[in-house]
Amino acid sequence: MMRLAVLLTVMLMASAISLVTVRFQTRELFVASERLKSQAHELDIEWRRLQLQRAELARNARIDELARTELHLVPVTPGRTIYLQEPPLSPQVSSQGGQP
Repeated sequence: MMRLAVLLTVMLMASAISLVTVRFQTRELFVASERLKSQAHELDIEWRRLQLQRAELARNARIDELARTELHLVPVTPGRTIYLQEPPLSPQVSSQGGQP
């Protein structure tokens, strides 16, 4: 009978220790989970900020302004346009299928 009482006491103590250990691990995992949720929220905010910044940098008006000021580009006018014409094909080239 005494052996049974000692055995039950040891099992009860082991069960209590495992219960405390499991609760401690659960709390640690909860804290880690909350920390990761907070980090995910911060990354989402950063992503949205970067998307807005990219949209601002890709605006046509901004690109046009940079082209004019920093690169000194000017709009194309018909007077400054050079038209290239392809010379007509000789009959010998066209009869060979375009190969030399």
